[in-house]
Amino acid sequence: MDNFQALILALIQGLTEFLPISSSAHLILPAQMFGWPDQGLAFDVAVHLGTLLAVVAYYRRDLWAMTRGAGDGVVQRRMNPDLRLGLLVVLATVPAVAAGFLAKDLIENELRSAAVIAVTTVVFGVLLWLADVYGARKRAVAELGVGSALLIGVAQAVALIPGTSRSGITITAALALGFRREDAARFSFLLSIPVILGAGLLKTKDLLESSVPVDWGHMALGVVVSAVTAYLTIMLFLRLLDRVGMLPFMLYRLLLGAVLFVWFV
Repeated sequence: MDNFQALILALIQGLTEFLPISSSAHLILPAQMFGWPDQGLAFDVAVHLGTLLAVVAYYRRDLWAMTRGAGDGVVQRRMNPDLRLGLLVVLATVPAVAAGFLAKDLIENELRSAAVIAVTTVVFGVLLWLADVYGARKRAVAELGVGSALLIGVAQAVALIPGTSRSGITITAALALGFRREDAARFSFLLSIPVILGAGLLKTKDLLESSVPVDWGHMALGVVVSAVTAYLTIMLFLRLLDRVGMLPFMLYRLLLGAVLFVWFV
């Protein structure tokens, strides 16, 4: 990669990681259309770190509250709202972790084709819009229960299929369960933290075991650009969410799916 390619890929990762439009669908476009080389393991680690820093920075108050709630819960030996939310985030992460271990080979060997990404981009885009239109949009995160958290967690596990969009399908599930748009997005983004952290650690382990030289300049560029872009994306998405709803994202996914299908399939 040259610096321009690294910049564009970091921007794409930062923009698409938290929008419900599928980062995997976008990341295949530059390589396939322009013949760019694979971004490599080190750069994957960098952009994962960047997006993790962004979501942690944005939700730092929630994370501190959950940490403090956990401490208070241990000391007082009783549940509190912040501890409860933290435990629900952990619980909802379990299905994705289990699916990742059980279906890793199937996903990597059978489901990374352009045809699969094109279909999932369209299908899950339509489901996102339907959940937004027909969901009750009345529940808050404070009303989240164990059953709802598990269902959203199962939806997140489905996002291991390329083109699905992790944020898209978790927001879809939360909207279908009657949560308000902002609350659906908030839980989805909090849920992304352990998933991105876990994926980043696995990629870091692979990187340490590989003999491929690391371009530290590209890594630094990837971290900074993806972090800043992802932070701004989260902020703008949450501010505009109630005004625009999910229709623009559904229409964009239909267009993207059509482009992927015509270009690659």
